[in-house]
Amino acid sequence: MIGVKMIQGDFERVSESKLTARRRRRRRRRSRAFLGSERTDMCRWVPVLQTPDGAVFESNAIARCVSHLKADNPLNGSSLIEYAQIEQWIDFSTLEPDVHILTWLQPRIGRADYIKPVEEAAIAAVKRALEALNTHLASRTYLVGHAVTLADIVLTCNLQLGFTLLLTKSFTSEYPHVERYFWTMVNQPNYLKVIGEVKQTEAIPPIQSTKKPAQLKDCKT
Repeated sequence: MIGVKMIQGDFERVSESKLTARRRRRRRRRSRAFLGSERTDMCRWVPVLQTPDGAVFESNAIARCVSHLKADNPLNGSSLIEYAQIEQWIDFSTLEPDVHILTWLQPRIGRADYIKPVEEAAIAAVKRALEALNTHLASRTYLVGHAVTLADIVLTCNLQLGFTLLLTKSFTSEYPHVERYFWTMVNQPNYLKVIGEVKQTEAIPPIQSTKKPAQLKDCKT
C-alpha cells in the first residue's frame, strides 16, 4: 500500500456579506497554509488525501482512490456492469439524498438563512430519494450484488447525517426497506469500528434564522 495522509478541515461557514476584505484575505491564507503545497489550484476543498504521487480532494474521489489501492477489491464489484452500477449509486447518493438533506439541515443549524419554500422543496426531494431507495431495496440487502460495495459505504455515510440530525423515526418509518438497509450497514463490524454507534435523532433541530424570499420587481419597458 502506498503511503497516504488525510487532511481535514474545521472551517465555519459564514455569509460572505459579513466578511470584511481583511477577514477574507486571512481566511484564504489559512486555507492555503492548511492545504499546503499539494492543494489544487481549482478550489480549496477538504478533506484532502495526500499520496506520494499527488493530492486528491473531495470525499467520493478519495473513497474511489482508496478502494482501488487493492487489485480486484470486491468493494468495486465483480464485473464491469457491477462497477458501473456502483458508480451510478455513488452519484445518486451525492446528487439526491446528500444534497437535499444538507439543504434542509443547514438553516436548522444556523449555517444558512431559513426560507420555508426552500425547506419544503428539500423535504419533498428527500422523500422522493428515499422512496426510490425503498423500491430498489425491497428485494435487496445491498445496493449492488450480494455484498457490501463502495456504493453502500458512500450512501450510508450520507444517510447517517440525515438519520442522526433530521430524519426522525416517524419520518423514516414510511421507508421500511431503507431503515432495514441503514441499520444493517451501520451495524457492520468495520463501520462500528470506524464510526461508532449510530443513534437516530428524536427531534428536528429548531429553526435558527428566518429570511423572507426576495420579491420580484415589476419590469417596465
